[in-house]
This record gives sequence, structure tokens and C-alpha cells, in this order.
Amino acid sequence: MIRQNRHKYSVSAMCDVLQISRSTYYYESQARENTENELVEQIVQIFKDSRQNYGQRKIQVELAKLGWTVSRRRIGRIMKEQGLVSKYTVAQFKPMKSQVNESEIGNSLNREFDPSEPHKVMVSDLTYVRVGHSWHYICVLVDLYNREIIGHSTGPHKDAALVHRAFASVQKDLRPFQLFHTDRGSEFKNATIDGALDSFDIERSLSNKGNPYDNAVAEATFKAIKIEFVRGSHFINQQELDLELFDFVNWYNHIRIHGSLDYLTPAEFKSKDLNVFV
Repeated sequence: MIRQNRHKYSVSAMCDVLQISRSTYYYESQARENTENELVEQIVQIFKDSRQNYGQRKIQVELAKLGWTVSRRRIGRIMKEQGLVSKYTVAQFKPMKSQVNESEIGNSLNREFDPSEPHKVMVSDLTYVRVGHSWHYICVLVDLYNREIIGHSTGPHKDAALVHRAFASVQKDLRPFQLFHTDRGSEFKNATIDGALDSFDIERSLSNKGNPYDNAVAEATFKAIKIEFVRGSHFINQQELDLELFDFVNWYNHIRIHGSLDYLTPAEFKSKDLNVFV
């Protein structure tokens, strides 16, 4: 009440009316100001550590881990005052679709995006990024269980060789995987890829024609990559892109919290049950 009416009345007069000492008022005001400053510092640091990606909801979760109970409205006010704007507030550019794979392979995944075990279902997609004065492409392989990026590749051509290099980068044993799901992009139609899948006895699954929701998890992963990694970045050459993507994937798997994983990282989600072997 005193703070709200300081422009009308003197602090001394209001303290006399409320029967509190001026020293008590100033002490509480200073403590409140110190707490507010500390909260602002925490929010700014969390935002920076998220690579300028987290919004109010994820910042609220991270604050709770530090012992703070703060409303999203208050977080939003502080972010606005500090000029903290998430990359997700910027409109996205939607690229043209590639040539459609007319294969008769069906949608075995059937939008069952929550397998009960890790290393059972892989999904994949591709996106593009500017390198120097030309377009290069990124392919990632995602374990559907915990949304972990288990393989990735980059290159100047959007083709099957890019996908094959992503498979070659996987450090895990591929034999436990039972299903590999993608959209109908022609880059996923290749005898070499089919041969690799056959050798590990992994079944193919394709989204229905013209239906991106059939590969929703891969689409969501690439939305994150486009906004959190590609947007605002300039890569001088292929080597720089490879190094930066390696760093991003490590951050994405071990530091970035995911709303779809109860605000855990993919690594935390997989290890939360002691019966699940990492």
C-alpha cells in the first residue's frame, strides 16, 4: 500500500497511519527489491542457457527446479522488460515439398507415437540450411521413445546418400529397432537404405500421402531444429555446420527440456526408470 501511494503521501505519514516503523518498511522494501533482482537474473540466465528458445512455460519449470514459485504472467512481464523474445515468436517459412515416393508401403506406425521401450521405432525427416551462398541439408534419426536424436548428417545434396550417412553415424546397436518411419520424400526411397534396413530386419513405414501428422514427432523435431539451430545462424562452410550441429545435438539430448517428456531431457526421460537400460 505504501509503495503504491508514495506519489501522493509521504512515507513517514503513511507509516504513522499504519502504525509501522519506517525502518521496517525500508527493510522489507529492500528485501523485496533484492528478491526481484535475483529473480530477474535467474530468468535472464535460464533464457540465455536455452539459446534464446525457452518461453514462459519452460522458464517456469526451470525456476521451480531452483526453488522458485513464479507465475507465468510474472515471468512474461520480466521477459518483456528485459527484451527477452523467444525464437518461437517469429513466423516460420514453409518450404516446398520434395517429390513424392509412390511406394505401396503403408503406414505401419499408425500415429502410435509413444512406444513402451527405447530402441524400437525410429523416425526421420530432412530440412535445409544456408551454408555460404548455397543450400545444404540436414537429416536426423530420432528414437520415438524419448525423442532423442540418435543419428544425423549434413551435406549439399538432398538425397539417399544423406540419409545413409545419418544411419552410419548412429552409435547404438540398430538390431533392437523394429520400425523406421518417414514421410514419402523421394530421398528415403533407395536400394542402399532398403538393404541396410533388411540386414537389421527393420520394417519400413511411410506416412499417408499428403498427411504430415503421420510423422508428427519428426516434424516437431525439425521445427525445433529450424527455430533453435538454423534460424539466425550463418554457416561459412560444411565443416562449421557439422561442428555446430554436433554441439546442438548434444545440447538437445542432454540439456534441453521437452514439454512432451514431462519437461525432462531425452537422456533424463530414458534413465528415469531404473529398469530401462541406457
